[in-house]
Amino acid sequence: MEQRSGEALDPLALSELRSDCGSCFGLCCVALPFARSADFAVDKAAGTPCGNLADDFRCGIHDRLRGEGFTGCTVYDCFGAGQKVSQGTFGGESWRAGGREHARLMFDVFPVVRQLHELLWYLTESLTLLAARPLYAHLRRALDETERLTERTAEELAELDVAAHRQDVNTLLLKVSDLMRAGAGRKRNRRGADLIGARLKGADLRKADLRGAYLIAADLTGADLRGADLIGADLRDADLTDADLTGAFFLTQPQLNAARGTAGTRLPTSVTRPGHWTT
Repeated sequence: MEQRSGEALDPLALSELRSDCGSCFGLCCVALPFARSADFAVDKAAGTPCGNLADDFRCGIHDRLRGEGFTGCTVYDCFGAGQKVSQGTFGGESWRAGGREHARLMFDVFPVVRQLHELLWYLTESLTLLAARPLYAHLRRALDETERLTERTAEELAELDVAAHRQDVNTLLLKVSDLMRAGAGRKRNRRGADLIGARLKGADLRKADLRGAYLIAADLTGADLRGADLIGADLRDADLTDADLTGAFFLTQPQLNAARGTAGTRLPTSVTRPGHWTT
């Protein structure tokens, strides 16, 4: 079921799209809002620093976020947008040092670049999928164009119609999915399905289209998800104990971080086993 080439087919390595908090000015801890819930212990408005953010832009409770009620922080990932905006777009000048307008612009730009970096992740991964070979030229052009957008000035990025660009890229990613899941049949189409709390223990979901599916708290124990398209699937609290996700594609680290699993859960090479999973 594994259909990855293992070759470095793209100019942008996946490692560059992973968060480097040491090179960021804590942008996710300031720019983004969150509400008191099961994921966050307090309310916080956009543009307001989290009370746990230290002077060196590091989290003061990083080693005990879950215990302190900030599970949402352990799930979030910026796909490397934080360091790109901090060190690239704004040249290493923090939101604290540049004044109010400088900070506001940085906070506006961060979510835009985050979306672009997520697209870069999908495009980069697509260029490692053997079945997508007929689309490699188109994928490389889309990747190059997306990368060029991330290099725009802060003012240009703040005005960017990122939704339109996402739509263009998504059309291409749908074609990748069709090639990857060739021969799957209509029964494998669960796109956008409401599977909240579904009992899918041991289910055969090979090459299933689970794009945007709601799998919140679903029981996927021992399920076969080899070759499944998981782009945008909501895996919060989904039980992936002993599930086989070998060859599953468009699965991101934030999705996996939000799920539950064990050492027996088999994963694609593009993601890592979350540290909070049980052994």
